[in-house]
Amino acid sequence: MQLQGNLTLKKFLIWRIKHIPNKQFIHFVSIVVGVLSGLLAAVIKNTTYFFQQQITNVNIEYQSLFYFIFPILGILLTLAIIRYGIKKPVNHGIPSVLYALSKRKGIMPAYQMFASVFTAPITIGFGGSAGLEGPTVSGGASIASNLSRLLHLNQATRSLLIGCAAAGAMSAIFKAPIAAIIFAIEVFSLDLTLASLLPLLFASISALLTTYFFFGSTQLLPFELKDVFNLNHLGYYMIFGIIAGLGSVYFTKMYLWIERFFEVQLKGYQRVILGGVCLSILIVLIPPLYGEGFETINNLLREDYLAAIGTSVFIKDFDQTWTVIFLLLGLVFFKVIATSLTFGAGGKGGVFAPSLFMGSALGHVFAKIINALGITSIPISVSNFTLVGMAGMIAGILHAPLTAIFLIAELTGGYTLFLPLMITASLAFAISKYFVPTTIYTTDLVKKRCPPNPRQRRHHTHPNAIG
Repeated sequence: MQLQGNLTLKKFLIWRIKHIPNKQFIHFVSIVVGVLSGLLAAVIKNTTYFFQQQITNVNIEYQSLFYFIFPILGILLTLAIIRYGIKKPVNHGIPSVLYALSKRKGIMPAYQMFASVFTAPITIGFGGSAGLEGPTVSGGASIASNLSRLLHLNQATRSLLIGCAAAGAMSAIFKAPIAAIIFAIEVFSLDLTLASLLPLLFASISALLTTYFFFGSTQLLPFELKDVFNLNHLGYYMIFGIIAGLGSVYFTKMYLWIERFFEVQLKGYQRVILGGVCLSILIVLIPPLYGEGFETINNLLREDYLAAIGTSVFIKDFDQTWTVIFLLLGLVFFKVIATSLTFGAGGKGGVFAPSLFMGSALGHVFAKIINALGITSIPISVSNFTLVGMAGMIAGILHAPLTAIFLIAELTGGYTLFLPLMITASLAFAISKYFVPTTIYTTDLVKKRCPPNPRQRRHHTHPNAIG
């Protein structure tokens, strides 16, 4: 049977070489990769949301108990699937894709095509404080890599199709095809030529169209600008750009410190117990830390604080401005800790959504503070700074300012915010780059390039790659 399949494939490849020019064939394969990436994104998102709905739609009396139990349970199930099901290390984050591109000629293990489907939705759907973008990109990249090998495409084409998978995954998740293309170029350092741009465009569009069959016109951030950009507030955007840069430095350094603590100081189930229990306690005390957090971002954009922050032991009165500011500062401070604990305990996910979450809370609280102090005669737009905050944190944490600018602009139709988006993203990127030359992605890549000595290697058999 296998021999027959190999002969059929060989005949097809010979026919393809004779009848289909290479450029047109790459265009066709990029569309296939886009469709498959879109399908993968739909499966991962639907599975995750199914788990979340089952857990969060419970009687309010049991909600705190569920918030404590299920994050730990999700991490334990994830580790069990990896150990007894997949039986191989699952590095399903963007660093694993970067490693494959730089050290393995774009070759990725076949099992990574489905590993993220079984691990990330359970980690995040059960309450892990992480995002789905990294696992989806990695799964799509593995599909592109193995499809390229099956079709006997060269290394350059394989790398391009991995970029197409990344663009397709991001386009499917955010329904922002232009930002998705820029993400693939900026994060994976693809050469921007007409030969590479068309496949990226085809993959991004085909993935977007695929998700429309599953989600219709629903968006993660269904918000349209209601406040115009006021030139008199330009200085505040510049100040906030500096703050977002420093916030990005805090996010990166705190994440790397906690990651190193778990790798060096803890072993095996010590990581699961300490990380899982601490994560669950944080979620019980601060419910918005549960899962990805896009619902909280949308509620902040609507300035619905009861829905955004939820009920916890800290909440007394939402009518007091400084109470809301204090609670939002808690979200800014603790989000990266919750995300780091999720990975440290053994969960799988990414940092893209946590970056957006932290940025939205930081931008929102900055605007609230300025308005509460009465510094300006005309109050600054809270929703605009919430959006700009997301761009600032993405630019600073991922060192991807163009992705940040176009993603927020495309998600909200906020092209009138282009100037403040550019100012904030560029300042945040410059400050973060100065203090932290490498990103979370590339720091992990450097560690993989320089593996520990044989005695230490046994403590690093299951690294937590993120994305």
